[in-house]
Amino acid sequence: MAAPQRAKFATQVDPRVLETIRELARQEGRQLQALVDEALVDLIEKRRQVRPRPSVMALYQSSHETFAPLYRKLAE
Repeated sequence: MAAPQRAKFATQVDPRVLETIRELARQEGRQLQALVDEALVDLIEKRRQVRPRPSVMALYQSSHETFAPLYRKLAE
């Protein structure tokens, strides 16, 4: 099976972050690029999660202000 293609890119990071990620890679016996790949994939997945629209959240919050006693009773 062929290895996945890789694209090179350059960036800058806080030296403490870089040292920490290098140490994690060493402790786990993995390559630095594997941890960077994992971190980027995690970031992409977090950002793709569906977030409610602000108007929906405002209505939700408003309902809590109005119906808080009912919600507490239902939770019991």
